[in-house]
Amino acid sequence: MEPIYLDYNATTPIAKEVSEAMLPYLEHYFGNPSSIHVFGVKAKIAVEKARRQVAELICCEASEVIFSSGGTESNNYAIKGIAFANRRHGNHIITSAVEHPAVFEVCRYLEKNGFEISIIPVDEQGIIRLNELEAAIRSNTVLITVMHANNEVGSIQPIEEISRIAKAHHVFFHSDAAQSLGKIPVDVRTLGVDLLSIAGHKLYAPKGIGALYIRNGVQLEKLIHGAGHEQNLRAGTENVLEIVGLGKACEMAREHLPQNIEQYKKTRDYLQKLLTEALPDSKINGHREKRLPNTLSISFPHIEAITLIARLEGVAASAGAACHSESINGSAVLKAMLVPIDYAMGTIRFSTGHANTMTDIKIAADEIINTVRTLMPKEEKIEKHAVADNKIKLTRYTHGLGCACKIQPKHLEKILQTLQPVFDKNVLVGTETCDDATVYRLSDDIAIVQTLDFFTPVVDDAYDFGAIAAANALSDIYAMGAKPLFALNIVGFPENILPLEVLEQILKGAQNKAAEAGIAILGGHTIEDTEPKFGMVVTGSICADKIVKNCTAQPGDLLVLTKPLGTGILATALKRGMLDDALRKELSELMATLNKIPAETMLNFQVSACTDITGFGLLGHLKEMCTASQCNVRIDFDEVPFLREVKNFATAGVVPGGTYHNLDYVADYVDFGTLNRTDRLLLCDAQTSGGLLVALKSVDARKYLEALRQKSWKSAVIIGEFFEKDVESTIMIDVRKVEHSSK
Repeated sequence: MEPIYLDYNATTPIAKEVSEAMLPYLEHYFGNPSSIHVFGVKAKIAVEKARRQVAELICCEASEVIFSSGGTESNNYAIKGIAFANRRHGNHIITSAVEHPAVFEVCRYLEKNGFEISIIPVDEQGIIRLNELEAAIRSNTVLITVMHANNEVGSIQPIEEISRIAKAHHVFFHSDAAQSLGKIPVDVRTLGVDLLSIAGHKLYAPKGIGALYIRNGVQLEKLIHGAGHEQNLRAGTENVLEIVGLGKACEMAREHLPQNIEQYKKTRDYLQKLLTEALPDSKINGHREKRLPNTLSISFPHIEAITLIARLEGVAASAGAACHSESINGSAVLKAMLVPIDYAMGTIRFSTGHANTMTDIKIAADEIINTVRTLMPKEEKIEKHAVADNKIKLTRYTHGLGCACKIQPKHLEKILQTLQPVFDKNVLVGTETCDDATVYRLSDDIAIVQTLDFFTPVVDDAYDFGAIAAANALSDIYAMGAKPLFALNIVGFPENILPLEVLEQILKGAQNKAAEAGIAILGGHTIEDTEPKFGMVVTGSICADKIVKNCTAQPGDLLVLTKPLGTGILATALKRGMLDDALRKELSELMATLNKIPAETMLNFQVSACTDITGFGLLGHLKEMCTASQCNVRIDFDEVPFLREVKNFATAGVVPGGTYHNLDYVADYVDFGTLNRTDRLLLCDAQTSGGLLVALKSVDARKYLEALRQKSWKSAVIIGEFFEKDVESTIMIDVRKVEHSSK
């Protein structure tokens, strides 16, 4: 059975009546509304009927409605349109601290282009402080933009009062009504707004269609230029099919609004009652009365919302807003409302809709309650949650994204710089070079190498979980050119949730991987944790004069990469359930593959430097190598290998948060040339048990590749070359890409 859908604020299904209204324009009426023949006329009539249907819902004239591609475009057009059309009168815009990114990011863009933005705080119920809003108005204020209802907590803003303030000061007023339309009355005359944004997919119309109300007399600078479509306000041939759908959805919303409000509130309140009675420490966010009738934002203290969402197999909901649900930061809305961090990080947004019955709500509530109880700290637990071993998918019990969940490199770097350096002549490699292992001299000839890794691999199978974590931990030993001797376990495990057979499989996977490396695991340490984690302390040995560091690359060295990139992106896709069985297996096998063969083979050649690629991505670790070696490197993007489907997933935005942080970290040190943002993210993708980066002399590099091929290691390639550092430039990495001319 499909999960019970309680995420209607993220998107709604297309209503049956809406799809039926659209169908003729998919199958038969294909004309261009601008054409004057019969095919075009039929399409034009349909568009204008839909315009009237939208206008009737918001109580305006049809001529005041233009169609757009959705709420985001409408917000962009309204805000930028007013800003640029009125720049000679002023450059100041006012907004609230709880706006959707489709408003807030537009304001940030304008701020970079000469506009001044004032962000008005809200109270603890999420309602804007009107006195502070009015006090913020200046002589150069041209626009106030405040949402009608918040998408996360549902609080409804005092739009009429804001409108009166705006009019008194002769300031334009825009409101984003994406969440409110179809759930509460939206009358633009009563509200007094000059501009109002509409998103079709929030009220049972298709995605990719929206509208903007522009009060008669309001002039906007065009956002999209071209032919004179939409009263010469929005160029582009009209999306007739979806415009018809939006019109029908608006007609239905107007006809059934009282019944919808009653049904939404009934199901929402029942869910709230069941959850708060069973979980009295929970907290409701948003205004208790002035709130969307379908929206319930509820916080569970000391619980990770992302973990809870992953565990809910029978309920679909969001941890904050769905369009940025994989952000590893807390909600900006909850932060603005001063929700305590213990509650904010455990906040779930449930939003009800047409299809939800009271039975659905009861079933959903039971699962939510049971799951929350299993995640409570031990002393707060009420009952143990039994899980059948054969149904366990570990990605449902983790909120981490493997090595992508490392502390942001720029933050970690700052902290490490504050630590006192180690003064011990026997420390041959410490914190000074960004190597991931430490080397300590025992005698003139022998040194020990030690490293530690502890994280949550993103795989479903417990055996693979342990094997991948072990391979990841061993990688740092291999990168130093050392021989592993033995290891110790570090285990985090939710024993009150998962059966110990799962832990047994994790340990077996790690043990067998260690045996493949020729070592034993001799003990370790365990802790109770809310999610399974595994790592190892690995000890190795090396000749004191043969240590391979990351700080000794030389100009003229070629750079070899031994494994393809993309494990972070594919792991994100796996967690979302987007990988087929073959690719899932390919990903697990790659992450569990030891770097033993390329590490042992490189010692037969003149290796200048080496590091392995993990959480900071290719460019993050390469930046560390260049910094420590005081030389630059040129990368040939076309030679960099990637796992299959990685580029497609990255293009679709299936990217872990750590990868974005990595791109931010290296941005000032890399010349990306003509690379687009997707390609840049690929080079920064946070890797789990990635390959080695090996710097060798030109002749040795090619011999190294040939030696690896003879050992059936075929994925290693030369991806770049080191060169002299330009002392006047901060750029360390130059990325080239072959440009293909069009024919």
